[in-house]
Amino acid sequence: MAYTREKILNKCNYAFENISTFYQADVINYRGTTLDTSELYSEIVAEFVLNNLDAFVSGIKQIYREKIYKTTSHTGEKIPNDRRMEEKIAVEMFNMSKGGKIFDHIGKIIDYQTPLKNIADDEAGKIDLLAYDGQTLRILELKKPDSDETMLRCVLEGFTYMQTIKDKTKFLVDFDLLEDTKIVACPFVFYNGEQHKEMQENRPYLKELMMKLNSKPYYIKNDYLIVEG
Repeated sequence: MAYTREKILNKCNYAFENISTFYQADVINYRGTTLDTSELYSEIVAEFVLNNLDAFVSGIKQIYREKIYKTTSHTGEKIPNDRRMEEKIAVEMFNMSKGGKIFDHIGKIIDYQTPLKNIADDEAGKIDLLAYDGQTLRILELKKPDSDETMLRCVLEGFTYMQTIKDKTKFLVDFDLLEDTKIVACPFVFYNGEQHKEMQENRPYLKELMMKLNSKPYYIKNDYLIVEG
C-alpha cells in the first residue's frame, strides 16, 4: 500500500503519543516513496523527529533500575537454537571478547542483552551489546545480516534505550567503569545489509538526525571485522 506525505505524518503524530515506544511504530519501517511527493517514507519520519527533537529526547520515559545492570548469569553460555539470531551473534561476540578479543573501533564487548526494566510492567527492551574501548561505552543496537528493518528504526531504538537509563552513573558503576565515561548509542549492522545500503543513498534527514543524536554506525564484515560508518 502506498501513502501520501500527509498520511505518513498522521501516523507519526499518532505514534508520538507514546514516545518511549515510538521506535516500534510500523511507519518507522516503511520502505518506498509517497504517492504525492515521491519522498522516501523514512525521510519524512526522520524529518518529523528532527522537527520535534526536544520533545523526542525529553519524552522518553526514564527508568531507575534498582537491581544491578550487570547480570551475573551473562557468562557467554551457548543459547538454544530457538533464540533470536541477534542474541546468538551477541553471545558469540561476547565470548570472543571474553577470550581476549578487542574489536576495532568499539573495543571489548562487556555485556549482552542488558536489562533496562525495574519491574515487569516497565516498557523497555534490552540492550543488545555493550562495548567499551577505554574511554567510551557504546550501546550497540544489533541487527541480523538479513534484517529488513530500516536504519532509522535502529537509530531510534538504540537512542531510546540509552535515554531510558535514568541513573547513568549507577549504570557505569555497575559495570566497574568510571563515572565520567562517555555513553553513546550506535547502530551495529552488517556491511552490505539493508541498513548499510541506505547509508549509501541520499538520505539527508536520516544523516542529520544521526549526527544530532551522536549515533555513528558501525558495520560488521566477515570474521567480525568492524568498520566505522
